[in-house]
Amino acid sequence: MNLQSLGAAGTVTGSCHLLTLGGQRLLVDCGLFQGDEHLEARNREAFPFEAGDLSAVLLTHAHLDHVGRLPLLIRRGYKGPIYCTPPTLKLAETVLLDSARLQVEGYKQDVQRARRMNREADVPQPLYDEEDVHRTVALMRPLLEFGQTLTVGQVKVRAERAGHILGSAYLILDSSEGRVICSGDLGNRESGLQQDFTPPPEADAVLIETTYANRTHRPLAETLAEFRDVLNQSVRLGGKILIPSFAIERAQAILYYLKTLMDAGDVPRVPIFLDSPMAARATHEYFEFGDELIPKVREALRSGQDPFKPSTLHVVTSSAESQRINRYDGAAIIIAGNGMMSGGRIQHHLKHQLWKPSTSLVIVSYQSPSSLGGRIVAGADHVHLLGEDVAVKAHVHTIGGFSAHADQDDLLSWLDTTGQAHIWLVHGEAQVMDEFLPILAERGRVADRVPRRGAVNLEQTHFAGGKPPGEVDEVSRGVGQAE
Repeated sequence: MNLQSLGAAGTVTGSCHLLTLGGQRLLVDCGLFQGDEHLEARNREAFPFEAGDLSAVLLTHAHLDHVGRLPLLIRRGYKGPIYCTPPTLKLAETVLLDSARLQVEGYKQDVQRARRMNREADVPQPLYDEEDVHRTVALMRPLLEFGQTLTVGQVKVRAERAGHILGSAYLILDSSEGRVICSGDLGNRESGLQQDFTPPPEADAVLIETTYANRTHRPLAETLAEFRDVLNQSVRLGGKILIPSFAIERAQAILYYLKTLMDAGDVPRVPIFLDSPMAARATHEYFEFGDELIPKVREALRSGQDPFKPSTLHVVTSSAESQRINRYDGAAIIIAGNGMMSGGRIQHHLKHQLWKPSTSLVIVSYQSPSSLGGRIVAGADHVHLLGEDVAVKAHVHTIGGFSAHADQDDLLSWLDTTGQAHIWLVHGEAQVMDEFLPILAERGRVADRVPRRGAVNLEQTHFAGGKPPGEVDEVSRGVGQAE
């Protein structure tokens, strides 16, 4: 049973794992690298395998850092099945079409600027376009159902609930050589919307994400109290309340909590602008697949209520309407993508509002150190935004308990039922994984960080201290520190 990780090794982005077992070559996820220019340059690297040699692609969920390179894989010759859960198919199509549109639009803008310097030929082409996405979606097979088994050659694949976002699954792969479990991204057991993950069975090897492996989240009740207090304080300032948000899960959770707080009279009913067309489209899928959600939300959906629609909600569709929001006088909440502020409509609002002392920036998502959001959290007094230097005068609030990722307690609980499986750490910053390794060792578990691209035998390979040799210097230079 061999593994070669082509992403999410020493970083929390670009998840892509090539497994060889039972005579099959299986690719688990094929995500986009997101973050600084060093990370995003990896999206243009060639895959170290022939796309046509893959037996199948298996998806854990629809976030862009898990599906965003699929159209590239199809461009490079893959024509086989892409297996996923039914919600993942719906959400992945939305995510990939949005990604293609943004790439094409960004390319056109870059060409226009480069043309003025006669450097048009230096502008790289988009990674893919909408036609590539349509070819990708045509290969997707929504045959992974929780608790059911799919056979790929000599390998049996079972999906179980991961509790991260709608349709998210971890995968149990059984062959004559043994059992491997791939966690995908696991959910926060207090996330508020998703049902908890299902405990996994014993296995020979486990790949587990480690985004928050070195910390625990605040309890949900404390998080909601903090959110309430921040909103009330921000409304009193009279300015815009900016909430950068990922379009899938985080946007829906924030809308749900805003409705709950406003209906209870805990915060004023100020206007709420959802300035994310992708989040608006994704929210519709929560009605179709509401059985995955916690009972309170599920019952609301079944009774015809909309738990994601506060009474003051305005869904923004056009870019012109988005621009008009900044001329609105008075306090208002603006939820816009993306969560790390590295692109999307949130940058437009930051440019117009970040320099005002009356503005509040409420951060509810993970911020990698090298992202725009990470720099703001670290205390930058100026940031470069859309071609301009903008002063940071806004009140910045970070609320960490809304994360849809498992924390250390969640990860340890999930691992508890895997027996003595060899643990392989993926989808985490190197420093975080290095803090998690001794905790696992104290529990008598054999654990290693997955090396970048290097192949390992999932049962037999073991590194001194769990750390692959020769990768410390790369990580210390900041490579692989963004999601």
